[in-house]
Amino acid sequence: MKPIVRPALLALATVLAVSACNTQKKPVEVSDAAAQAGKAADEKTGYPGLPTEKEQVSYAIGMAMGKQLSEIKDEVNTDTVVKALRTQMTGGKALITEAQAQQIMQGFGQRMQAKQIAKMMEEAKANLEKGEKFLAENAKKPGVVTTASGLQYQVITQGKGPKPAASDGVKVNYKGTLLDGTEFDSSYKRGEPAVLPLQGVIPGWAEGLQLMPVGSKYKFWIPAKLAYGEQAPPMIGPNQVLEFEVELLEIVKPPRDAQ
Repeated sequence: MKPIVRPALLALATVLAVSACNTQKKPVEVSDAAAQAGKAADEKTGYPGLPTEKEQVSYAIGMAMGKQLSEIKDEVNTDTVVKALRTQMTGGKALITEAQAQQIMQGFGQRMQAKQIAKMMEEAKANLEKGEKFLAENAKKPGVVTTASGLQYQVITQGKGPKPAASDGVKVNYKGTLLDGTEFDSSYKRGEPAVLPLQGVIPGWAEGLQLMPVGSKYKFWIPAKLAYGEQAPPMIGPNQVLEFEVELLEIVKPPRDAQ
């Protein structure tokens, strides 16, 4: 779980916001000379409205903290945050003790974590159901083969070279996408093939690559149980069926750190 916000920076961001609000609530008349001076300063720094380094740094910090705070904007009351900050900054009497504040934040963190887990489980269930439906329909298509494990593949080009063993490494070009077409990985975009040990890849890859003679190009549909399951990285999401196009270029000795 991401840290909610660094306390000191949160305070600074909020103070900046308060200052901006106060400035807007109490407009003052600016002389033509002052306006021209401000314009000249803006042109000199290249940051309109931020003529000094102090203001530029302050605004940049405010932007960063505002972006971070936006992640929990529905969980906090900005006015109450401002109230607490002003009390602390002026040495006033706080409504709660430091110990109580820590207890509150601990409870909040636990609640947010539980909320995040519940959301992930709901997403995992939906993805699993969608994936199973897709695989059932995909299995009926011409040229699609389903193995005993549930891995599906289609031969695009059949090579004539040897097939790798489970203990081998492989040099491959590949592209990985989700069922909606979102591309999450590609050796083509990196501009060079990948060298991978079959003992260090997801089960669907390890099984699928051993079916391919060198020189082949296959398309694989890998069920969640043979991919990342519920523990997938954020760019993929839990229980996703993964689609890969893979070209087996060469069988190689596995990298030393994979042996």
